[in-house]
Amino acid sequence: MCAMSSSSSTAISTGTSRTKILFLGMRRSGKTSILQVLFDDLPVKQTFYLEPTMRVAKHFIDTVIPLEIWDCPGNVTVDTLGASLADFSTIVFVIDIRDLYQHPVSKLVEFIVAACQINPDINLEVFVHKAERLQEDDKIENFRQIHERVMDRLVDESPEFEQFPLNFHLTSIYDHSLREAFSRVLHKLIDSLPYLEELLNVFCSNTASPKAFLFDTSSKIHVATDTSPVDQATHNLCCDYLSMLNSFGPLYKSNANDPRTSRFSPTPAPTPPPTATTATPTSGTSPVGTPPLTSSSTSPVPPSKPHFYPSAATSLSPSRPGTTLTYHLVTPHLALLALLPTTVYDMRRGLVEWNVVWFREGVREIWVSGLRGGLEDTG
Repeated sequence: MCAMSSSSSTAISTGTSRTKILFLGMRRSGKTSILQVLFDDLPVKQTFYLEPTMRVAKHFIDTVIPLEIWDCPGNVTVDTLGASLADFSTIVFVIDIRDLYQHPVSKLVEFIVAACQINPDINLEVFVHKAERLQEDDKIENFRQIHERVMDRLVDESPEFEQFPLNFHLTSIYDHSLREAFSRVLHKLIDSLPYLEELLNVFCSNTASPKAFLFDTSSKIHVATDTSPVDQATHNLCCDYLSMLNSFGPLYKSNANDPRTSRFSPTPAPTPPPTATTATPTSGTSPVGTPPLTSSSTSPVPPSKPHFYPSAATSLSPSRPGTTLTYHLVTPHLALLALLPTTVYDMRRGLVEWNVVWFREGVREIWVSGLRGGLEDTG
């Protein structure tokens, strides 16, 4: 789902409008390696062999929302970009944490001032990158210096920038800080985020879960989480578990549709919920908490292969006694990862699975609605 494509025909063939993100930074600051590690699953050790970006590269990424990310060379300016800053929803500027000179700060301030004049609603993010190269104390000190220098330069440009909402993130491709930072960037671009968060809140309330995430399975970026604070250790644990499942998942497949083994299966393969089709009722609305009915006037749909939604669980003892980490695939590219009390998972698993089914139903309806909206915008 998150594989990158540099072909301009991708955006045309899908017919969907894409949210544009502009990736900026000096030469060798780590822009391309960030995108390759996140969305192309490039091993970290191979980032040393990436060539410097010499021209603007456009990457089309299909995650929970369609993205178009522009990876720009270090010498690009506002005039040589080849597009208006009004076309972009977010600017991400990558700074090497060891680069304390004025040149990257000046370049960042130049783009901020230009962007605010053209598009005041644009989201501006700064990745202070390659944090693994410094000790903890030096890392914090350099991060503070970069933050202060950027804000001081902005105030010098205009006093109006004194309270400017500029977000700084400490990142590294060697841990999950990069995924956490990009998740926060993505959250600001997802219009349906409040609805996804509410679904997660309901799931946590019904299952006594202290924390739940909706992850993009390929990039391991969490698309949404419930409203409780995000604990970094819990987030890292979910990312590691998802990586393990991604590594071993291709070794297995469902044999529920194999005629040689279907007669031995005690239960049929799970089928998608009633509203998994894209048909909508012609009139009327369904009450809250009840499954919507499909209109009888819709054309018959030929039978399709039943969807297979794998799940997994692991006990976190001895690190977290009495806690189980669960995984449930929600769509082919989104998964629900949740912490559950082991007693609840062992004794009330049916209740948990029932809530997963309704959570999956809600996510699919939100996704279909967003897809229709994107197609209407392009029309």
